[in-house]
Amino acid sequence: MLGVSKDASADEIKKAYRKKAVQYHPDRNPDNKEAEEKFKEAAEAYDVLSDSEKRAKYDRFGHSMGPQGFGGAGGAGGYYSTGGMSMEDIFANFGDIFGDIFGGGGRGHYSGGFGGATGGAPRQHVNKGTDLRVTVKVTLQDVMNGVEKKLKIPRFVACEHCKGTGAKDGTAFKTCSRCQGAGYVTGVQQTMFGPQQTRHVCPECNGEGKVITESCSFCQGTGVNKKDEIVSFHIPAGVEDGMTLTLRGQGNAPRHGGVNGDLLIVIQEEKDSQLIRDGVDLIYNLMLDFPTAALGGSAEVPTVEGRARLKIQPGTQPGKVLRLRGKGLPKLNSSAKGDLLINVMVYVPESLTDAEKSAIESLKDQPNVVPTESTVKRIFSRLRHIFNKENRGVE
Repeated sequence: MLGVSKDASADEIKKAYRKKAVQYHPDRNPDNKEAEEKFKEAAEAYDVLSDSEKRAKYDRFGHSMGPQGFGGAGGAGGYYSTGGMSMEDIFANFGDIFGDIFGGGGRGHYSGGFGGATGGAPRQHVNKGTDLRVTVKVTLQDVMNGVEKKLKIPRFVACEHCKGTGAKDGTAFKTCSRCQGAGYVTGVQQTMFGPQQTRHVCPECNGEGKVITESCSFCQGTGVNKKDEIVSFHIPAGVEDGMTLTLRGQGNAPRHGGVNGDLLIVIQEEKDSQLIRDGVDLIYNLMLDFPTAALGGSAEVPTVEGRARLKIQPGTQPGKVLRLRGKGLPKLNSSAKGDLLINVMVYVPESLTDAEKSAIESLKDQPNVVPTESTVKRIFSRLRHIFNKENRGVE
């Protein structure tokens, strides 16, 4: 549809889409249903190819994915079903491109009742406060079960005396003389379709439609004050180091009222003294003494929730990996759990008494103590599998 090659760059795709959007735009093709369908198809094609994940799916599966496979809507059959996107969707989703092509109005200049540069008023400007970012440390126990946290956060809050407006008693306002209270100003811009009316947020009142006549003395007219507040939140089970949780509206309040920013919780996982995390799996290095490895027995290993006892088979070799299923960590937003992998190591004594040396010397030439060539090959083969992450040779 866009006429680009499979290896086209993002800029090439955007340029091709701009060309098609201009060619088939409804204002250039009034009452032309075929042009309108082409316009929709071009928008849907750009929606797929401008998104790396959707583009990868399309490269692999083509049209057979269907709109639901790409996260779209409507239409049976291939993705490029003209029922997939409405004209409202197109102007809402690609307003930045139409702004580049046609200037101003965000949604382009389609005259079919969707607003934009030639129809209806733009959304009223709303102030938004800045976001806050904090780092929270979690343990493996927290990751296993989830945890409730409380933090004292210094942040800007709306001034209670002026209700966040910045005006004395919250009432000392007058109508903005530049926009006459509308919150936006109009102008005329020349485009390829001729002069078009544009609307912009009023720079005098910042889209509020009114200006302060007397400032609040408690916040010096800003509408905000700094305050330490307690924020409670839940960290779900299965989080990983570096993840960011977003608490909507828990950031700074904006000047002169509006919508609070967000509080971003960055997860920092504390290292455990015994267990090593590998995704949802946990790894523990178990050191066995030689008699237990040779004769068999049992051993205790730590888990996040306590300790577990293992049966050690006779002849257990160094490098063997044992698995305790379901003793790992939960997957985020899932009931599935990883495993605990026990990496077996065998301790070789560093110093011996004369009696111990004599006992070992007596075994030195015994046929079951000295490894054969086939035994060496089998053990080395096992070790190669262990070092291959995709095929651990786990038992």
